[in-house]
Amino acid sequence: MRIVGVPAGWPATEDEARAVQDELRGRVVLDEPGPPPGTGRVTGVDVAYDDDLDLVAAAAVVLDAATLDVVAEATAVGRVSFPYVPGLLAFREIPTVRAALDRLPCPPGLVVCDGYGLAHPRRFGLASHLGVLMDLPSVGVAKNPFTFAYDDPEPARGGWAPLLAGTEEVGRALRTRDGVKPVFVSVGHRVSLGNAVAHTLALTPRYRLPETTRRADALCRRALREAAQGLTGGGDEDSTTPPAPTS
Repeated sequence: MRIVGVPAGWPATEDEARAVQDELRGRVVLDEPGPPPGTGRVTGVDVAYDDDLDLVAAAAVVLDAATLDVVAEATAVGRVSFPYVPGLLAFREIPTVRAALDRLPCPPGLVVCDGYGLAHPRRFGLASHLGVLMDLPSVGVAKNPFTFAYDDPEPARGGWAPLLAGTEEVGRALRTRDGVKPVFVSVGHRVSLGNAVAHTLALTPRYRLPETTRRADALCRRALREAAQGLTGGGDEDSTTPPAPTS
């Protein structure tokens, strides 16, 4: 088993991480609509942690956007690359998530993150960070609204309400099942907010959470279990980790 190491030059302090956010945030593209829902491929990414072993496992699951059948999947296991700091969680995950995406045998298409894009205190959550670094269209679909305010959407599937930071719309609270708690959709990179909502509805034919997230969640948890078991018998650290992609 190969363990992805922390990249050389990866931010080690809060100030360094915020400086990287400030640099990359200006590269977010907001004037592209993104791929039409139900076409091409859509890829879910998710992570799971073992704090005792200092491990993070990432999964990338590619679905056919029309049928939601699995096209490809890949995992990676790495060392946690940054301390837990609210607003800087992407720095804990991105090296391992990128490794999983790089192991896919096909282009990922639209990337759907279990987390935030612009709906982030610094307007640069995981979906935006990952989208900019890999130049991929990306959206965030989160389970809770972080620190933002919203009115309760209409109870029927498809109902939505703005997710607000003061008067600024940073995302939408979206009802994906009748009478079920909404999810929170925000733009990551190279996708419009309306299109991000449409993709989310296309990915939730039966459950509250997108199929991309459900499948990636199950896969990364399995990868973490297997990695933890493998380490009891010894594992290999990846000694060829590339420098940090911060520009």
